[in-house]
Amino acid sequence: MKIIADKRLFWFLKEGTNFDLSQPSVLDMYVQQIITRGRTEDIKELLKLLNLKELQTVLERIKHFITDEVRRFWEDFIKDDK
Repeated sequence: MKIIADKRLFWFLKEGTNFDLSQPSVLDMYVQQIITRGRTEDIKELLKLLNLKELQTVLERIKHFITDEVRRFWEDFIKDDK
């Protein structure tokens, strides 16, 4: 799946940059930015793109790049939704 980077969240990228979310490293960067800097609507869009199993897989890969508080929040969210 390809999407265009939202300049508000990805200010460090060239305007109109496309993300290929089928690449794990790109997906990891995308999720990390959304869950640490996104608004509620960004989170809602993320949850439309990924199911909870996919999100859990990404969180496992990026756990060293996010704060403990953010990691715990999402781990609890996933656990509570099962």
